[in-house]
Order: sequence, then C-alpha cells, then structure tokens
Amino acid sequence: MTAAETGAETAADTAAAAEDAAIRARITADPALVLDDVAVMKAVIGADDARAGRQITDLRGAMVDRLETRLVRLEETHRSVVAAAYENMSGADQVHRAVLAILEPVRFSDLLRALDDTIPGILGVDALRLCLEGDGGPDAQGPLVALRTGEVDRYLTLGRPGVEPHVALRVADPADSAAIFGEMAQDIRSEAAIKLDFGGGARPGMLVFGAVDPARFGPEQGSDLIEFFGGVMQRAIRRWVS
Repeated sequence: MTAAETGAETAADTAAAAEDAAIRARITADPALVLDDVAVMKAVIGADDARAGRQITDLRGAMVDRLETRLVRLEETHRSVVAAAYENMSGADQVHRAVLAILEPVRFSDLLRALDDTIPGILGVDALRLCLEGDGGPDAQGPLVALRTGEVDRYLTLGRPGVEPHVALRVADPADSAAIFGEMAQDIRSEAAIKLDFGGGARPGMLVFGAVDPARFGPEQGSDLIEFFGGVMQRAIRRWVS
C-alpha cells in the first residue's frame, strides 16, 4: 500500500470516527430522536440481542416507558375532554332553564322577582343585578340598579383602559362593585358583566352576575352562554325600557 493510499484510508477513518461521534453526541443530547422514531426503534430492537447486550434491554424498556407515558397523557386528555363536554352541556342546560324563567313574566315586577329569587339559583350564582342608566344618581332596589349615564361602559372597562368590551369576566373588587351589589359586595369575589342594548336610542343597560367563589368567573373562561343569556334578556325587557 502506497503512502498516498495509507493517507487516504487514515483520512477516511478519521472522517468516519468524527461522523460517529457527531451522531452519538446528538443522540445523547436529545434521546427523543431515537425514542420517538418508530422505524429506528424497530431496527434497534430487532438487532442482535447477544451482540448489543444490556443496551437493547434498556432501549426496549425506555420505549415501553415512553409508550406508557403517552397512554397516560392520552387518558388524561380524554378525561379532560369528557369533563369539559359535560360541563358545557350542564351549563347550557342551566342557561336554557334560566331563559324560560325570564320569558314567563308578563310584568316587569315579575321579571325582577325572578331575577332576585329564581334565576340565581338556576344559574348557580349568588347575586344577579339588572343595571339601567338614568338621570338620577346610583340607586339599588333589589335586583334593579340605577346608574348614572356612562356608568355601564365605565364598569365594563374597569382594569382595561382603552378597551371597549361588551362582556367582562373577572375577580370582583368590593370598592368597585359596591354600587352594584350593595352590602353583598363584601362577599362577592368574582363577577360577570354583560352590556345590554335595548335599541331604539334607549340608554344601555347591564346584567351583572356575582359569585362568592373567586374561581366562578375569570377572563380565561368562555362567555358564549353568558352572551346568549344577555341577548335573550335584552330582548325580553325592551318592551319595558324602550
């Protein structure tokens, strides 16, 4: 073998060794490259157990552990999806029953009585207030609250300057909610407020749900059912406030 051939072989061996080291380093840094690749794992497990020895057993165990972990995650996801679906169905059923309760009254006083006595229990909240803007100062009589002009928008944007939401789900601050819930404000820990549009140039109103549970309402929750209920409410009382 000539010196040139010897040098070329040495260079090839060096390059191969460097490539093997690079592959080994990458797998060591991120074992998931092997463990998450089904084809690679099949090839490794199908290798000669006698030659590979304990390493094959370890890799097989690692793959089984990984599959078990994935199964556990899948089961947890399945349970979460089922629980969420059940909760959504339960919430929809509550709102549907509450909607029927606000469609039954033929007098405004009967509607206010339902908002004070019946509907909070159906919806699982501790207080429910119907707020209407007027020319007078703040005043609360049972579930009906009179607010100054512009107070509905101001209340909905509390803590969110520059934003004009029509619905807000958040932690309640007694200092702010006292005008809405009166003495109950000290016990109310979370609230959901939705703007009511009565049309025909009438001043806006607001429906506010209050709960002593601080986790009952929060900005991360969906507001579809509350918006639906608010939409029905504003249509039901247009005949009395327009």
